[in-house]
Amino acid sequence: MDPVVGILIGSESDRELIAPALQVLTEYQVPHELTVVSAHRNAEAVRSYALAAEERGIKVLIAAAGYAAHLPGVLASWSMLPVIGIPLPTSDLRGVDSLLSIAQMPGGIPVTCVGIGKSGAKNAALAAIQILALQDDRLRLAYRTYRRKLAAQ
Repeated sequence: MDPVVGILIGSESDRELIAPALQVLTEYQVPHELTVVSAHRNAEAVRSYALAAEERGIKVLIAAAGYAAHLPGVLASWSMLPVIGIPLPTSDLRGVDSLLSIAQMPGGIPVTCVGIGKSGAKNAALAAIQILALQDDRLRLAYRTYRRKLAAQ
């Protein structure tokens, strides 16, 4: 099945930090893809990915970045799809710089921002599922069941 969620990370070393997002999407059987591309080292590849994503069937983009965290914003600047940014704790500031960079996007080009690190990665996947569930009955039921289980714990 073709991917409906595109996950982008700036470096292979970020893979471990976004593992919870991959796990949640796999658990919910949401087709997804992972692409390693840096907004700083290969801006043209980010542009190309963003411009082609919707035509390829991607419905939600998740971008994880550390330090200045430009990947989510650059992606959003080239795509009409919803972008969820995950700040990564890869700098000496432990992700606070990334959080502020993603959360403080100028008005006009939104990027949704989740928490720093692995919990943020999990929530990014759950947010993507919420978006997809607006038009997918199977996901809506699965997410509703998940929320009921959380409430019962």
